[in-house]
Amino acid sequence: MQILVVEDEQKMAKALREGLEADGYFVRVAHTGEEGFYLINAQPFDLAILDVMLPGHDGFEILSTIRRRGIKTPVLLLTSRDAVEDRVRGLDAGADDYLVKPFAFPELLARIRVLLRRGKPEADERFQLADLEMDPARRVVTRAGQAIELTPREFELLEYLFLNRGRVVSREMLARDIWKETARQTPLDNVIDAQMVRLRKKIDGQFEPKLVQTVRGVGFVLREGDEA
Repeated sequence: MQILVVEDEQKMAKALREGLEADGYFVRVAHTGEEGFYLINAQPFDLAILDVMLPGHDGFEILSTIRRRGIKTPVLLLTSRDAVEDRVRGLDAGADDYLVKPFAFPELLARIRVLLRRGKPEADERFQLADLEMDPARRVVTRAGQAIELTPREFELLEYLFLNRGRVVSREMLARDIWKETARQTPLDNVIDAQMVRLRKKIDGQFEPKLVQTVRGVGFVLREGDEA
């Protein structure tokens, strides 16, 4: 699970990272609102922990903006302000939960677990883009009504692209989330590219429009139409 922590207090950020990593999460820390806003737009996270009082753009501004952009990442707001109006403002801006400092770390972990369970796709969720359809539960993929046979790895890749539909996923993200290579001591770029070529042939080979696209020098994206 990937968690983004946006917290400008160095000691608090360090404590959150160490505690969450000890509990098995992968953690990315941003110390300013601008950095946090960039990261949550640039890559998918399973959860964001967002401090309200930040230099530059505050947590309320960031939260309102990402929700307007359609980013549905669960967000837990942290604040030292316990006024009812502050909590209401945060929830109205799109927060999924609200925790007041100081807090007990076990409570934070419990709230994170609840949000992550809530954010999981329903078992019967299906994906569709143009005439490409995917049923993860039944492990069925069709294009224009024709069944497409995928290997387990190709199925994982397509599901990951669907979960990040319209957003570019980098080779680093695929190495981390699909191949589970966090250190990347052995470059996987050639392996990833080869798998993507095979997936593209099956998904797009005889069909229009082309949906699995390469963004040169960046990564891959599943979308209808070339927006690059």
